Amino acid sequence: MAQAAESATATPLSGARLAGQGVLRFLGFEIYRARLWVQPGFDADNYGAQPLALELTYHRDFTAEAIAKRSLEEMRRVGSFTPQQGTRWQQALQAALPGVKSGDRLLGIHQPGVGAVFKMAGRVVGEVPDAEFSRLFFGIWLSPQTSEPGLRQELLAATRTAGQP
Repeated sequence: MAQAAESATATPLSGARLAGQGVLRFLGFEIYRARLWVQPGFDADNYGAQPLALELTYHRDFTAEAIAKRSLEEMRRVGSFTPQQGTRWQQALQAALPGVKSGDRLLGIHQPGVGAVFKMAGRVVGEVPDAEFSRLFFGIWLSPQTSEPGLRQELLAATRTAGQP
């Protein structure tokens, strides 16, 4: 019952606030809406060392395999890793993530030094207990090397306004 009452605006991370949100589009079609939560003092240049939560609300259906494969392609833009790590991470991500339908919300939580936890409807659906995986995975959205710099700016909007030029 408590899970059903969980609101879309509930804070998914203790002490966190919504930093920004944006929409990923491909050829004009909305793929998902992303929302980022961070704790006070969050430093975007050192995102991998801080806890954060990223929620994706999908506007299209995707299999877990498709999400995992695309994620690994994007992670390669962020940093290098061995083919063995790539294989292991793709399998782990595919096992951790469910397939999604339009309207599904998937929440990823980055735990620095630990790994990533994934939730849907308030329940843990999977984990990848690898700190380097988690840093590169969330770098898909937060690294300066992201393939979507406009979305990155939107997600980090509130972190740029407090005392920064």
